[in-house]
Amino acid sequence: MADKLPLASLCVLAARNIGRSRTRSALSLAAIAVGVAALILSGGFINDLIFRLGEALIHSQSGHVQVARPGYFSSGSRAPGKNLIAEDQAQASQIAKLPGVKALMRRIGFSALLSNGRSSYPVAGEGIEAEQEAQLASAVLMLQGRRLSPKDRYAAIVGAGVARALDLKPGSSISLVAPTVDEAMNTLELEVVGVFQSFSRDYDDRTIKLPLQTAQELLDTRGVNALVLLLHDTGQTAQVARAVREKAANAALEVKTWEVLNDFYWKAVALYERQFGVLRIIVLLMVLLAVVGAVNVGVLERAGEFGTMRALGNKSADVMGLVLLEGALMGTLGAALGAALGYAAARLISDIGIPMPPPPNSNFEFTAAIRLDAWVIASAFAIGLAATVLASIAPALRVSRMPVIQALREIN
Repeated sequence: MADKLPLASLCVLAARNIGRSRTRSALSLAAIAVGVAALILSGGFINDLIFRLGEALIHSQSGHVQVARPGYFSSGSRAPGKNLIAEDQAQASQIAKLPGVKALMRRIGFSALLSNGRSSYPVAGEGIEAEQEAQLASAVLMLQGRRLSPKDRYAAIVGAGVARALDLKPGSSISLVAPTVDEAMNTLELEVVGVFQSFSRDYDDRTIKLPLQTAQELLDTRGVNALVLLLHDTGQTAQVARAVREKAANAALEVKTWEVLNDFYWKAVALYERQFGVLRIIVLLMVLLAVVGAVNVGVLERAGEFGTMRALGNKSADVMGLVLLEGALMGTLGAALGAALGYAAARLISDIGIPMPPPPNSNFEFTAAIRLDAWVIASAFAIGLAATVLASIAPALRVSRMPVIQALREIN
C-alpha cells in the first residue's frame, strides 16, 4: 500500500491539473476575480459613505467628544438651568491640554421663541464660542452672510429652515424670548448676520446660534451646558474619551463620543452593513454557481486518473484532498487577481469621483470615492477563496467515494 501523499506532492499535482484545461480554468478564475473585485468596490464605497457621514456630523454639530452633566444628554435644552457646569467642575484647561485635543469649546443650549415682528417660530438655541466653533464647523456652509465672530455681541446666525420660515436674511432684526435658569422670561433683540446649512435638514429647520456671552445674558447665568472637544484625528476618539473620563471622574460629569450622540449615524451604519451583508451572500452564491460546474466537469473527466491512484494504494482521503487543494489554489489565484483588479479600479474610480445626490434628511450633494482598508480586501479575498473551496467539496466527495472499478472504467 502506498504511503499518504505528502502535501508538497499534492500541491504540484494540483497546480498541474489546473493548467491542463486552460479555458475552463480561465473562466473560473475570471468569475472569482470579478466577484472579489465587486466586493472590494462595494465595500470601499460603503466605507466612504460611512466615513463621510461621520465627519459631516462631527464637523457640523457634535464635535468628537462632549462633556456634560448626565441629565443634559437626556433632557437637552429643555432644562438648561438644571444641567449647568461650573468652571471649577469642568476642569476645562486640563482637558484642553490632553494629547489629541485640537480645540475645546463651551456651549449652552436652550429652547426659545423667535420672532421677526410679524410671526413667531419655536427654535433650539445654542450659545457658542465663535472662534473655536469656526474650527469645528468645516461641514457647515454659509448660504448667506458670514459666521459669528468674537467681536459680535447681539448677533445671530440661523439655520436655512428657520430663515425660510420667518423670511430672514443678513441684516434682519429678530427678537428671542426664552426662560432664564430661574424660569423667568427674558427677551433680547438680535441682528441676523448669516444663514447656514449643515448636513442635517432637521437641525437647520430649528437651530439659531448666538455668542455664548449673549446666550448667558438671555438665560441669566454664567454657566454652560457642555464642553465640546475637536480632535486632530477621529481615530483618537475612544482614547481621548477615556482620558477625559479620568479627568472628570470626580466632577459628576458624563462623557459621550460622537458615535453615541448621533443616533442617525448608527441607524445609517446598520442599514449599510446589512445591505453589504446581503451583497456578500449574493456574490458568494454567484461565484459558487459559476465555479461548481467547471470543477465538477473537470473532476469527472479525471475519474479514471483518480481510480488509478486508488488502485495503486492511495487512499480516498488523498483523492479528496487533491480535489480540494485544486479548488483552494484556484480560489487563491482568482481572489488575488480580483484583489488586484479591485484595488486598481478603486484608485481609478476615486480619482474620477462618484457624484451623489443628497442623503435622506440632507441638502448636501457630494462626490463619493472608494475608501479601501485591510478588512474590506481581506474579507473579499476570503469570500472568493471560500466559495471556490465550497464548490469543490461535492465533486471531491463524489469521486473519492466512487468504487475503484467504476472509476477505472472511465479511463479513455
